[in-house]
Amino acid sequence: RLCLANPPIFKTQMRAILRAGAFGNIHMMFPMVACLDELNQAFDLLEEVKSDLKNSNMKFNGKMKIGIMIEIPSAALIADKLAKKADFFSIGTNDLVQYTLAVDRNNERVAGLYQPTHPAVLELIARTTQAASDNSIWTGVCGEMAGDPRYVPILIGLGVRELSMSPLSIGHIRRLVRKISMHEAEQIAEKALAADTAEEALRYSTEFMEKKMPEILSSMRGG
Repeated sequence: RLCLANPPIFKTQMRAILRAGAFGNIHMMFPMVACLDELNQAFDLLEEVKSDLKNSNMKFNGKMKIGIMIEIPSAALIADKLAKKADFFSIGTNDLVQYTLAVDRNNERVAGLYQPTHPAVLELIARTTQAASDNSIWTGVCGEMAGDPRYVPILIGLGVRELSMSPLSIGHIRRLVRKISMHEAEQIAEKALAADTAEEALRYSTEFMEKKMPEILSSMRGG
């Protein structure tokens, strides 16, 4: 919203990203998209930047992949429309959970209500991944859910295909992904989606891991 209210700042950022794309594999994402109109405004500005770069004979990646951050409930609810204009989705789970449940995870009075496996949150993630699949684009997740082994089976089963996390989480998640089959992940996700509470949904994942991958849960509890 700040960017759309200040086009010169926004265009400078996009210009830099497009130019950097001429020297490496870079994708661009628009954050905090709430409606189709905002996305269209961003794309219009992007085309202006491309035209300026072309007229200036400057190197840039004119075919850069453009994605959308899904971190507001309204975006998840219209994901089918957004997917027609994007090359990929990235679900920002930290903000999506916060805005869906009206919970500030940094406020200790309500932090306990911050539930990534709340039925509403899982439904929004499922809507997003389904819309992406229907439009032949992929969905990734960034945020704490992506780096927490307890949530990863559910995310994979819901159709998430890329996980962004801190380096410290990579080892655990890599081992988990190698050990769980797509069929198992889809079964867990199906049960989690049908759950009535966040605790019940999470239990399907943790029970599976305690049976098949107890060492991962043990390492989490230990450090």
